[in-house]
Amino acid sequence: MSTVRYGIIGVGNMGRAHAINLLSEIKGAELAAVCDISPERLEWAGEHLPETVKHYSTPAELFAAKTVDAVLIATPHYDHPTLAIEALNAGYHTLIEKPAGVYTKAVQEMNDTAAAHPELKFGIMYNQRTNPLYQKLRDLIQSGELGEIRRTNWIITDWYRTQSYYNSGGWRATWGGEGGGVLLNQDPHQLDLWQWTTGMMPKRVRAFCHFGKYRNIEVEDDVTAYVEYENGATGLFITTTGEAPGTNRFEITGDNGKIVVENGSLTFWRLRTPEPKFNAEYEEGFGAPESWKCEIPVEPGGGDQHNGILRNFTRAILHDEPLLAPGEEGIRGLTLSNAMYLSSWTDNWVDLPIDAELFHKKLTEKIESSTFQKAAAGNKTLDVKGTH
Repeated sequence: MSTVRYGIIGVGNMGRAHAINLLSEIKGAELAAVCDISPERLEWAGEHLPETVKHYSTPAELFAAKTVDAVLIATPHYDHPTLAIEALNAGYHTLIEKPAGVYTKAVQEMNDTAAAHPELKFGIMYNQRTNPLYQKLRDLIQSGELGEIRRTNWIITDWYRTQSYYNSGGWRATWGGEGGGVLLNQDPHQLDLWQWTTGMMPKRVRAFCHFGKYRNIEVEDDVTAYVEYENGATGLFITTTGEAPGTNRFEITGDNGKIVVENGSLTFWRLRTPEPKFNAEYEEGFGAPESWKCEIPVEPGGGDQHNGILRNFTRAILHDEPLLAPGEEGIRGLTLSNAMYLSSWTDNWVDLPIDAELFHKKLTEKIESSTFQKAAAGNKTLDVKGTH
């Protein structure tokens, strides 16, 4: 195989962007087909994509046609595990949009299916892993420069969304249609990076979710979560879609100082003497370790983003290049958001790994008991330029 023929399932917001990129931006890749249950979206494909791109109205038709080598799933969240399982069982390399799904029970079934097909590549669109800023952060932490981690704090409140955004689709910001709010739609990248850069998952979570606090929606638009790690470290995650201007600041404190990621820069407040050593040796009472402010050099720009994941996934198929974002790792960030929901719903601590059956039961109850009606629900495709 010299070229990977891609089929995109779902040509809404993100699917359209991926389709355009696959036409010319990804070496070794070809957009061979698109699939959508919406006639209007297939009509868009007919107007904007080459005549050589085949159209299918159902995933089953696409899978049966055997006109592609790989599929990119860009549908609403609930469908990601179901369609990925079907695609993998049909023999296709599979790349899914984030999040991996809505609840970990379904995602674990997807991961088990992927494990049963080691000959196929399985990836997730965690495009922020291509960002040199977070790659350098991960390198600093994993190489031991920061020492043992003591605290992680991420304030990510620059996800401002208007009521018109939520009204653009009847499925948006509903338990039954989307499965969640800011945690599931906007924050999957940060939840992934939180564990990917530090190499740590919490042992337990206590979260406070506010549902429909700033907008007329039934899911969460404001969250504060506290976590504890096995080594005694603690963490805080604060997020919302209702504040302007917002903040995006990630702090990681360790034995050797503190790293701050903000405004596209990475600053390492490095201790000349590690804190445990300074504390053991200092005898003058008041004092603190000498600290050097180090501006860590990082390649400019945000990396190749979505195209970076597409290029990597294509090379993985053609040349067996290691995946930057293996699909199996999608369950980690989803575990964090599921734990936050479950903690808020039960008003209690949640231990990790979470009780997947209990979470699914609680989510099902939310869906079945929902009486929420949107004032104006449409089906508008939005421009996703500048988003993750």
